[in-house]
Amino acid sequence: MKTKHIYPIKLLQLFLPFLLLVAISCNTQPKVQDFSVSPVVSPEDAIEKMEIEKGFEVELVASEPLLDAPIAMTFDEKGRIWVIEMKSFMLDTIGTGEDQPTGQISILEDKDGDGVYEDKKVFLDSLVLPRAISLFSDGILVAESPNLWWVPNNNDQAGEKVLVDAEYAIGGNAEHQPNTLLRGLDNWIYNAKSDKRYKRKGNEWIIEHTHFRGQWGIAQDNYGRLYYNHNSANVLGDYFTPGFGADNSNQRKVAGFIEAIVPNNRVYPLRPTPGVNRGYMDGILDSTKRLVNFTAASALTIYRGDLFGNDYAFNAFVPEPAANLIKRNILRENGNTVEGEQAYENTEFLRSLDERFRPVYLSNGPDGALYVVDMYRGIIQHKTYVTPYLREQIAERDLTLPHEVGRIYRIVPEDGKREMVTFPQDAQGLVKLLSSPNGWVRDKAQQIIIDRKLTDAIPELRNLLKDASNPLPLIHSLWTLEGLGDLTSADVTALFGQPDLHIKMQAFSAMANIINKDNYNDFVPFLDQMIDQKDAAIAPYIAFSTEKIEPFNEALAGQLLNKLVQAFPNDKLVADAVVSGLYNKEAAFLKQVESNGLDTSTAINKSLNQTMKDILRAKDDVNTAAARQKYPQGAMIFNRNCATCHGRDGYGIESLAPPLNKSDWALGEKDKVIATVLFGLSGPIVINGETTNFAGDMPGIGQSSEFTDSDIAQVISFVRNAWSNSASSVSEEDVAKIREKFKGREGAFTLKEMDENWKRN
Repeated sequence: MKTKHIYPIKLLQLFLPFLLLVAISCNTQPKVQDFSVSPVVSPEDAIEKMEIEKGFEVELVASEPLLDAPIAMTFDEKGRIWVIEMKSFMLDTIGTGEDQPTGQISILEDKDGDGVYEDKKVFLDSLVLPRAISLFSDGILVAESPNLWWVPNNNDQAGEKVLVDAEYAIGGNAEHQPNTLLRGLDNWIYNAKSDKRYKRKGNEWIIEHTHFRGQWGIAQDNYGRLYYNHNSANVLGDYFTPGFGADNSNQRKVAGFIEAIVPNNRVYPLRPTPGVNRGYMDGILDSTKRLVNFTAASALTIYRGDLFGNDYAFNAFVPEPAANLIKRNILRENGNTVEGEQAYENTEFLRSLDERFRPVYLSNGPDGALYVVDMYRGIIQHKTYVTPYLREQIAERDLTLPHEVGRIYRIVPEDGKREMVTFPQDAQGLVKLLSSPNGWVRDKAQQIIIDRKLTDAIPELRNLLKDASNPLPLIHSLWTLEGLGDLTSADVTALFGQPDLHIKMQAFSAMANIINKDNYNDFVPFLDQMIDQKDAAIAPYIAFSTEKIEPFNEALAGQLLNKLVQAFPNDKLVADAVVSGLYNKEAAFLKQVESNGLDTSTAINKSLNQTMKDILRAKDDVNTAAARQKYPQGAMIFNRNCATCHGRDGYGIESLAPPLNKSDWALGEKDKVIATVLFGLSGPIVINGETTNFAGDMPGIGQSSEFTDSDIAQVISFVRNAWSNSASSVSEEDVAKIREKFKGREGAFTLKEMDENWKRN
């Protein structure tokens, strides 16, 4: 899709590898920019180097010396910004000082109301690589690997930390550990790079299993559906509300979750970007040295404000710090699915000539603006994966220093009137804000009412619940009542008759939260009636919801599911939703399906049979304990560095990495496996006769000072002998031999190169 709303920038001449003549037609004279150097520039000059969609402008919110290495932010109800400063991240190419407790959570305030935040107080310091926060009225959640802490807030003074989860972030490194702590519409807290969700009930924290989503950053739309990505993916997300579909551990993939919402990963940098980790590889950079596809996609957001206009509602904005840009994607609903496309070809919503512009996090604001966290660092690649090529790039342009910098920007329409919202103290005033056109404001009003236990809001909330003329206030009133513990089955069933799909999907989700042995029968007639209506858009929700009846009446739940699959035998979304509630009952239900005359060609039959195959595979996991004992260092390295993509069970993670368990690649010629781990692997590979092609490449670790040849031998030996694998071990000498054989090599192997090097074996 092309647009006319970008200020044109023409590249007039390319006469040296990194020297371009750039003419910017925004009332400036043509300038020569030498890309062989990367000087630190002031925030004001950095804005001048940005190209943004016509009609928008970038404003400075905060910068150094107030900020140092900001990586994430959130607003409180006073309009203050709480920011995470990860000061010890990659101070040089070997990560010196990474384990030092220099990180902190700070509060920024705009005391004079001019839009620039000039005041700072440190709320919590002495943290090691803090990575996520979530605000409540009386405290905050703080993620500091491996722990998740609850920290009371006593008038902006941190109280004593209380441990919520000692295994919030086990294994991995700063690039591959859980993060974000998003307070969802459904009152649960969700994370990227994690399969856990959290909820506070009284003074206790509940931890539940959910889908494993994304890598860095997670966001929600107006209806609570989640969106995320990984470093090489633009936008991934869920078709359904987040509390469903994760209860059957036998099921490897549930349709409608972890879907490629925007499969196009192309990017269009303004400047040459040679300083990406694998810039030496074919296809990573184009002929002008610009990045071709996402390689460092970071914390996206769904625009939910009221300042940009209707054309920008339900748009996904994705930062790409390696290419110094922010991408805009246009999303749309299609029944119960979500699809999307990039807003432009050959340009971006925002892009910069400054190599140090590193947008790592985006946030909606109380004023409807879009906020950008710019780490403003030369080095953003973690030490584990830094290639010799990238080290050279960093040295050539002096990208290591300085450290004590960082910016936050605000994107606003040129003619827009930005206004911060004032949150009232009374319940009635807060209920009124549930009708705000700004999604951030609605979320915060809901959270305040729940956090403060403002039960005097209940009558007004029930009034909103009866008004379906505007679904969004109704939806927020529903979840506010749920958060206050006052939502009833009658409240929910009254919504099943509403024609609006969004209201119905929230009713199903709320039902799952309040159903119990005393009220489950209240829902059954409505589910049965909706099956008869044969509405494909809500059919998966009926399946998800029927699972919640099963603990109280297994026979009744079975009847509903049988009726549902008879009505939708070839609907993949329905089939997978049904199977998601059949943990260890798949075989029995398959017999029922077959006895009802549904043959092997139907979607439900295929889904059940696939899950049965996965169950049989999982039963073969007999070797892990012995492998862990024999190769303890290898097991530890795998869990910390490999499991985040390949899965602790070795079966891979959807969209991230292929399986290792029963993989003929992992079990094959050990020299090939060693070469893969040392140097990495790029592009599609064939595993067990099937071609697998993941968006990103597997990074090699042979150039990292973290791992010795003995470490690498241990981790390969563990992989080749864990789960149901059984193959020869790898020695330190084996690793040294392959390292010597390919001495001087920088690039990852391709399948073709592997075949050429080992075709004689």
